[in-house]
Amino acid sequence: MNDTTNESPVALVERASAIVTASGILENPYFRALRSGEMTLPVFLKSQQQFYFAVDYFSRPMSALVMRMDCPRRRLSILENIVEEHGGFEPNRFHETTFRAFLEQLSPSAGSRDIEMRPPVHAFNTAIMSACSQGELAVGIACLGVIEYAFAEISSAIGQAVIDRGWVPEGKLVHYSVHAELDKKHAAEFFELLVTEWADAKTRRSIEQGLQLGVYLFDRLYRDLTN
Repeated sequence: MNDTTNESPVALVERASAIVTASGILENPYFRALRSGEMTLPVFLKSQQQFYFAVDYFSRPMSALVMRMDCPRRRLSILENIVEEHGGFEPNRFHETTFRAFLEQLSPSAGSRDIEMRPPVHAFNTAIMSACSQGELAVGIACLGVIEYAFAEISSAIGQAVIDRGWVPEGKLVHYSVHAELDKKHAAEFFELLVTEWADAKTRRSIEQGLQLGVYLFDRLYRDLTN
């Protein structure tokens, strides 16, 4: 892949946005049930305990991408993202830690480490690691980028639903309140790495595949967490 570029990823962000919208991820059964009130707190909590394993794992596929990049300059934005996932080296700000704190806002015992990961999250984690460690580099970057992009909107939706349902008081919500903004920035940083490739019809196909894959996997995860 080419060296870093100062060009804007606007066109790529717009394409990612279009794919996320077309997927209807925010209208899948999980989010419909959450918004409508059909999803009870115990069901939501159980699903979020599983989602914890995706949060905890997400920096590992990023690390796989970094290892495959020849140019040191290209590694920096993903390395910065990995550092942010680890709270800027402050353990109490690790994303894993803040998500566990969110679970404990829902129920004091919900952050227990005795919960076992179920197949839906295992499948999601395995698929994104495969895309980042074995597939074309552009596919892996686009896959993680669009997941970050979608998660910004998902974080906003979940955060609002949690407040509306009275499960966490407004102003007290942790984790999701931050990611509603932070992950749009992270997505743009992934997409900036692909600007040159997006302008080339030959490599654009790989990026398109990565975008479609990321949205498919994320939508599938939430659908499976509904069960």
